[in-house]
Amino acid sequence: MTTTDATVTDQLQRPLRDLRVSLTDRCNFRCGYCMPKALFGANHAFMPRRELLTFEEIQRLARLFTPLGVRKLRLTGGEPLIRRDLDRLIGMLAEVEGIEDISLTTNASLLTIDKARALRAAGLKRVTISLDGIDDATFRAMNDVGFPVARVLEGIENAERAGLSPIKVNMVVQRGVNDHDIVPMAAHFRGTPHIVRFIEFMDVGNSNGWQLDQVLPSREVMARIDAHWPLEPVSPNYRGEVVARYRYRDGAGEVGLISSVSQPFCGTCSRARLSAEGKLFTCLFAGAGHDLRDRLRAGESDEAIREALINIWSRRGDRYSELRTHETRPVDTRRIEMSYIGG
Repeated sequence: MTTTDATVTDQLQRPLRDLRVSLTDRCNFRCGYCMPKALFGANHAFMPRRELLTFEEIQRLARLFTPLGVRKLRLTGGEPLIRRDLDRLIGMLAEVEGIEDISLTTNASLLTIDKARALRAAGLKRVTISLDGIDDATFRAMNDVGFPVARVLEGIENAERAGLSPIKVNMVVQRGVNDHDIVPMAAHFRGTPHIVRFIEFMDVGNSNGWQLDQVLPSREVMARIDAHWPLEPVSPNYRGEVVARYRYRDGAGEVGLISSVSQPFCGTCSRARLSAEGKLFTCLFAGAGHDLRDRLRAGESDEAIREALINIWSRRGDRYSELRTHETRPVDTRRIEMSYIGG
């Protein structure tokens, strides 16, 4: 196979286009919807370094995914900036034929100007920054380690100065927790090139205490913003884009809504996720993954591993969010944690 071969599709005729690669299960924040302190405390046992995929193994897998249709790589965690020498990995991935876009999701707490410039020089195109409140007290409570919002804003500025654009800012919205910060968040980034995306609180994993009444539907988020600054819809950038785009009618920028609870987008999902120790997950809400690390370390050939990838994706029938929304409750109780495979 070459990168010009036909792409593989799953049981619902969804192609494989995006690969999200978790680089570590560690994070320096303890956000309640992802890594609550009660379960990820000081004595929590994270993965030993030897269990993580090496940079060479990640690059090899990227080369095996591109003939199947993967064109975009997103590096996640945990917090990916915790992984040492990240710029070296990005440089290695930028060399993979067929990869058109490399991006990073980060909390920006470690994104210094030197780090941002090094990542950009290595081949990183864009960053998405998690920021769950613009009010300092709200944000400190959300990250649960007392990290100040000013330092995240500094990280956003560093990314902009380094040429990592467009910058997307993700806010996970929980009713009664941080929804009072929706309009202030929109106000802060109005008039900038940055795009704020408001994400419905999802039942990822088993530890975040998800309840349907904590979900603020995106239509309510839009209504609150529209009441201050009228919005109008914008066409998707590409088929399968998960965000519904809106722009301010006065030309002051754009916001996005990600509605995986109230308006699931399973039908166009083209994403696979690779955990930090090399398990492939075909859904964010999956309960189990497919071990690729053992295949790599057992010396299997590229062709054998590629055939395994084809078999995994072609059997895929995941549509958890559609089923959950239809039944208005979680469909099962066994799902992998977000900190394990990224968002």
